[in-house]
Amino acid sequence: MTGLETCLRLGADVVVNTDADNQYSAEDIPALTDPILKRTADIVIGARPIQEIEHFSLVKKALQRLGSWVVRAASHTNIPDAPSGFRAISRAAAQRLIVFSDYTYTLETIIQAGQKGIAITSVPVRVNGFLRPSRLVKSIPSYVKRSIVTIVRISVIYRPFRFFAAIGAALMAAGTLIGLRYLWMLANDGGQGHVQSLILASILLSSGFQAFLTAFIADLLAANRKLAEDIRYLQKSGSGSVPLMASEQDRAAQDADMDHSS
Repeated sequence: MTGLETCLRLGADVVVNTDADNQYSAEDIPALTDPILKRTADIVIGARPIQEIEHFSLVKKALQRLGSWVVRAASHTNIPDAPSGFRAISRAAAQRLIVFSDYTYTLETIIQAGQKGIAITSVPVRVNGFLRPSRLVKSIPSYVKRSIVTIVRISVIYRPFRFFAAIGAALMAAGTLIGLRYLWMLANDGGQGHVQSLILASILLSSGFQAFLTAFIADLLAANRKLAEDIRYLQKSGSGSVPLMASEQDRAAQDADMDHSS
């Protein structure tokens, strides 16, 4: 966030992020910025040739594929190399991004882009030879654990209703099934010795109802957060309206063409 704020203050139109271990080839910076300059995307992720990187273990390659798939599912984007730290960000997108995690911004910003409707794409990039171990990834289990926490946390922040409603639906479904089982027992043998099922069903149904209430409250909080983010963006951009992102500009142009034709 300090880097983005500094770049914006200095008037940057495009911000390029890279890792400090010299993993990425700086010669591919023009390839990263090209979609932004052509106004076809606002965030561009450099996709590494993972299978060709010799110092990546088979486990790390497999986890990279799995992690990228999870991020794609959570963000509704099509980014093949989500953990890549080599990326370009337009000024408009940089003004809208807010990084909550203090561990890594890579996964979080992709999920944010998908949830905020920011046009995002990827381009293939090259990597340099291995120089030193990563200072961010102390161990694969630690990285996986912290990445999972980041993905869940951002999903809750940007899609709270679906998250808590899913929990509520699962609890109420389980409570309903157990309750029906108790009713069946009650009809057959008077329910003798099965009062535990009734108690468990009541607890699950109550918990599910509370989860649904939490979903509605969280959704209201998310709406307030979105308004706060829009206000923050307007303050940073110094404009009176939120400018269109690349994907929104395409839709606006199509609407204008349709109006002109009519």
